Amino acid sequence: MTAATSAWQRLTAWLGGLSGKAADVLPVRVGGTDYSPTRSTPAAVLGFDQTLLWVVVALLAWGLVMVYSASIAMPDNPRFGKIAPTHFLMLHARALVVGFVVALLAFQVSMANWERVAPWLFVVSIVLLVAVLIPHVGIVVNGARRWLSLGIMNFQPSELAKFAVLVYASDYMVRKMDVKERFFRAVLPMGAAVAIVGVLLLAEPDMGAFMVVAVIAMGILFLGGVNARMFFLIAGVLVSAFAVMIASSPWRRERVFAYLDPFSEEHALGKGYQLSHSLIAIGRGEIFGVGLGGSVEKLHWLPEAHTDFLLAVIGEEFGLVGVLTLIVLFVWMTRRIMHIGRQAIALDRVFAGLVAQGVAIWMGFQAFINMGVNLGALPTKGLTLPLMSFGGSAILMNLVALAVVLRVDYENKLLMRGGRV
Repeated sequence: MTAATSAWQRLTAWLGGLSGKAADVLPVRVGGTDYSPTRSTPAAVLGFDQTLLWVVVALLAWGLVMVYSASIAMPDNPRFGKIAPTHFLMLHARALVVGFVVALLAFQVSMANWERVAPWLFVVSIVLLVAVLIPHVGIVVNGARRWLSLGIMNFQPSELAKFAVLVYASDYMVRKMDVKERFFRAVLPMGAAVAIVGVLLLAEPDMGAFMVVAVIAMGILFLGGVNARMFFLIAGVLVSAFAVMIASSPWRRERVFAYLDPFSEEHALGKGYQLSHSLIAIGRGEIFGVGLGGSVEKLHWLPEAHTDFLLAVIGEEFGLVGVLTLIVLFVWMTRRIMHIGRQAIALDRVFAGLVAQGVAIWMGFQAFINMGVNLGALPTKGLTLPLMSFGGSAILMNLVALAVVLRVDYENKLLMRGGRV
């Protein structure tokens, strides 16, 4: 009896050890009929797309260096008063630190919670867009009332509006899936919401932000499966509206004319000044550039070299090679984020997928517009280069949006490994 009990205990221990190993080791065929054990990665520690994260970090680091390079001569300009050569570098570094902290917090929020708060986030963005227009509340810079003071930094509500419209439009399309073929029940309410945001943005004025918001909303409507005829009808209305806004505004018309001939006597010292000096900077860079720090145009010739026209300084200092490298990084990042969105939709997570694809549209479209302006392919428009240009609130919201994308990817991988979100 004792021998039988002892044998049973040894068999139980052996089977227990085998099952314990089987939980961590899976047999994988490596060639022929031979099988080799390999360790599976637990879903809890699977993480997210690290390559995407490192591409984002590379763009942020490159942007930090270029903001310092483009702004190092600013103390010589009386417009900025007595500031240190590292003034804009330190402000940009502080924005990156704040952005990383907020992005880390945003990553902890599940997509289910983002879906629940989407309408309220949209309402908050509307309230802030109204607040910035109130005298003595909104901060006026260069004639535009776009900022709110938060003490440690000035915040631009239009940047929050881009993210809020993105999340709200994604949630809206999920709720309206059953009536997406009906114009008045599916599209018109969303159009009204975007129109409200657009009116508030144009009152600042900030037509560039309105363009990005409109494209994000249109992209999500299209990806959400809105009828093609309705989509092209809305697109036609938007294009017509932008054409009317440009035609009815003398200074916007001047920008278009300056874009067509920036080096003419009439425009070279006026609306075409920035574009002409941007093209001179890029032309000086040739193939390999003049070297980091060697830009001449940033020495008070090219206005806003550290914000809207950072790409021109990159082109001058790193040449065609630098510009092409930057384009490849943005194209790869946009495609990768789109892939994460498609993966989520394939897992029947429509809201998460639309949010990720909306971020891809946001980053890709804004980078395309900024690069097009710097290269003279598009009329001048005040949009920064995502992740790179100087601007605290833009960096903050870019990082929050990308943190949400990484959260989508994390939840995708968790589900594919049999875990629960």
